[in-house]
Amino acid sequence: MITIKHKFRNFRNQPDIETLILGTFNPDTPGNKAEFFYGRGKNYLWNILPKVFSQPGLKTSTNTEKIDFIVKNKIGFTDIIRELIVESGFENKYADDFIDNKVSKWIDFELFLSDFPKINKVFFTRKTFTDIPKIKKQIDQIKQICQSKNIGFFTLPTPSRFENQAKIHEWKAIFNQ
Repeated sequence: MITIKHKFRNFRNQPDIETLILGTFNPDTPGNKAEFFYGRGKNYLWNILPKVFSQPGLKTSTNTEKIDFIVKNKIGFTDIIRELIVESGFENKYADDFIDNKVSKWIDFELFLSDFPKINKVFFTRKTFTDIPKIKKQIDQIKQICQSKNIGFFTLPTPSRFENQAKIHEWKAIFNQ
């Protein structure tokens, strides 16, 4: 068995973030070439999110440019999973339906929020929960925590696989609630 930690576990959000983008997991494995949150090749968050703010996409931009964007817009990032335990040979398998049963450490969301008192909206980057009951349970708990603290909680269409005008429009509509 191999323990896989979150690749960006040492990333520190700015203390004044107001919007949180919440994902599932980004593994710290040799096969993961992402250099920042949502940085894998088939993920289009860095094209979609800036367009929500009527700015050009940042998918091919540097991490510095992406960080400048999130600082300017008071956006933070974190994931619900901190650590997995997988069988040897499965280190680079990280589809949500696979990792759902491999989680050894979840985020302590209430503790996370205590460091960021200005958060008023949380956006989870997934709308469907088929075949991921443990992830769904965590998201339900996070949603309850948000409701108890008067923080808006919303689900977004996944930024993975493709980007199109319909997805951008839906992101804009959800962000502007």
